[in-house]
Amino acid sequence: MTLVNDPGRPAQAGGAGPAGVERPAAAGGNAPKFGSDVVADMLRSLDIPWIALNPGASYRGLHDSLVNHLGNAAPQMLLCLHEESAVAIAHGYAKVTGRAMAVAVHSNVGLMHATMGLFNAWCDRMPMLVLGATGPVDAAKRRPWIDWIHTARDQGALVRHYTKWDDQPASPTAARESLLRAWWLANSAPQAPTYVVLDVELQEAELPAPLPPIDAARFMPPLVAGPPADLVARAAALLLRAERPLILAGRVSRDLDAWTRRIALAEALQARVATNLKAAAAFPTDHPLHPWPAATFPGEALTTAMREADVILSLDWIDLAGTLKALGAPPAAKIVQVSLDHQLHNGWSMDHQGLPPVDLFIAADPDATVAALLAALDDGRQPAPAMTDPTPVDAAPAVQPEGPIAVEHLARSLRAALGDRPAALAHTTISWQGQWWPFRHPLDFLGSDGGGGLGAGPGLAVGAALALAGSDRMTVAVCGDGDFLMGVTAIWTAVHYRLPLLIVIANNRSFYNDEVHQERVARMRGRPVENKWIGQRMDDPDIDLAAMARAQGAQGFGPVTRGDALAATLATAVAAVEAGAVAVVDVRVEPGYGAVAAALTRAP
Repeated sequence: MTLVNDPGRPAQAGGAGPAGVERPAAAGGNAPKFGSDVVADMLRSLDIPWIALNPGASYRGLHDSLVNHLGNAAPQMLLCLHEESAVAIAHGYAKVTGRAMAVAVHSNVGLMHATMGLFNAWCDRMPMLVLGATGPVDAAKRRPWIDWIHTARDQGALVRHYTKWDDQPASPTAARESLLRAWWLANSAPQAPTYVVLDVELQEAELPAPLPPIDAARFMPPLVAGPPADLVARAAALLLRAERPLILAGRVSRDLDAWTRRIALAEALQARVATNLKAAAAFPTDHPLHPWPAATFPGEALTTAMREADVILSLDWIDLAGTLKALGAPPAAKIVQVSLDHQLHNGWSMDHQGLPPVDLFIAADPDATVAALLAALDDGRQPAPAMTDPTPVDAAPAVQPEGPIAVEHLARSLRAALGDRPAALAHTTISWQGQWWPFRHPLDFLGSDGGGGLGAGPGLAVGAALALAGSDRMTVAVCGDGDFLMGVTAIWTAVHYRLPLLIVIANNRSFYNDEVHQERVARMRGRPVENKWIGQRMDDPDIDLAAMARAQGAQGFGPVTRGDALAATLATAVAAVEAGAVAVVDVRVEPGYGAVAAALTRAP
């Protein structure tokens, strides 16, 4: 199943799609004449369809080459109103496709804007190729003042701790190789962003002679991170002997065949499966072998299952050590860990989490390992018992006619408004709970923002909509009000490039996560909890979020304050998106995280 958009592929009904926007006048001739033409040609040879950017003079040469040398196609530029949105869009695109797209950021200042988005993508293990610019490196060629403040001696150092690789090539020939390496490494498991800095002089100098042609595919050999046969055999033996096996399905691909193999493995072993809302959908959550809702933190039922299990198979589970810590003692079960994540661990970021106890470590791609385990089990397993029907999904709670709307009611009402339409849930709030929305396909849920960076939600949703344009799957995001306000201008890019999208805002008019923390601190210190709202609430004046969406060209609805008005408003918004629009619905929700709150604020 191919998920990556081809440039020029039409979008959903009602929208012309990005390829119909910003078509340049013919420039005449297409032979590369400047260093930036070489860079642009290499981006095309890497089959990069899009490059998200906020423009800047440091890469004006590349900008010209993309427009007048390539004709603004393959890759096509996507104008963004903030560098953090550009990176978030690339992040959301990778969540769907599993492939990197390109981003361009202006000099050191643009990179500083982009750093939060890069950290999110790094923690989420998502690929992207980020192009920066500097210079001129030769001080004698710098314009007074502006070129000096936009030049750094080691620009890559700003993001080196949370990118997989960075480089600053000094010639067009070197730039070509640098891009090949950056693209190859970004897309190779474990995936992560890479960063290449282009000197102004490199971009704008005329080529003394044409560069020899290059076959990009020969310089990017596919890395097959398959598991060693002896370790597969040992893992298969452990699983076959297990009476109470448990699978923790974490970071895996969006590939539908791999999804089917995970189901087959669980059914062959009669292993119960847990998934996590920090990662994208990894297993059908209403399958009988998935008895607990997908959750951000392990609940009591999963903790009990881990305590009862005799073998636990972790498929790149996020924070395995922290999850096992809930047991309160070292696990009795044998732990089989399948992951390549250790290859990215460094001494700066603690995103690698704690060091888990592991009895058998398989340093391989989880999808490839599941396929190998299935083949190994064919020689020794007994026929699996027949599966029962999927677990029924709870009905929506009774409608609240007045007052703030519960997030659960918002979630279930949104599902009802979508009906049988396939949708990709590109983002959810902290308060989201897995039992409200079953996932039955690898694209049903795309996971979290990775690094906990507020403001990513709108951009992630736009990137997912870009990847899914032309498909029958609607992109839907549920954002908190704070997250929406920080990333709202990403919506303009979706509107401008005709990317249908539905964003629903769970608006409690507060940075409520911090209210929860302040309440806990007040209780620990014996101080008034009534003051927890100070410095948190977003009212007086009230913010018109629907008007902010309309200001970006989207259709804005709300605020919806009555539960009995929610279904009709959501139905109207869904119809607008089906017609090709970007729709934003402001829903006033009651504050509260339920069971999530304790995990968010628990003391060490």
